[in-house]
Amino acid sequence: MVQLNFDANAVEPSAGFDPIPAGKYLAIIAASEFKPTKSGNGRFLQVEYQIIDGDHKGRKLWSRHNLEHPNAQTVQIARGELSAICRAVGVMTPQDSAELHNLPVTITVKVIARSDTGEPTNEISAWAKKEAGEGKPVQATTSTPPWARR
Repeated sequence: MVQLNFDANAVEPSAGFDPIPAGKYLAIIAASEFKPTKSGNGRFLQVEYQIIDGDHKGRKLWSRHNLEHPNAQTVQIARGELSAICRAVGVMTPQDSAELHNLPVTITVKVIARSDTGEPTNEISAWAKKEAGEGKPVQATTSTPPWARR
């Protein structure tokens, strides 16, 4: 157990988040970790993205890449996705997933139905270099953020 010392009366409840509209978004990889699959027969790289510009700035999305799995085609797909991510952020031979963090990447987001509930959810379907972004306009800022100083 964890001692909370929390008063829900003093905090407005979270309303949750609806999926963001399909489109291309400028984001960074904010975090990543290797996790075991639900069946326990492999591991996947979970990548957390944070949108850094536009109407959905600050929203987070995730992708999962089954890099260790008994199905060779599943691994091949995951390795291809990881290759696309590496090329998009300009890190071709990362030794650690942290090397991919905090670099700009244009992600293509789709809205799909969840397989378990049918509810709409987001899925990242493509990764591209920052300059390749189309769709949602990038808002100008008065100061250059760290990811744009490359």
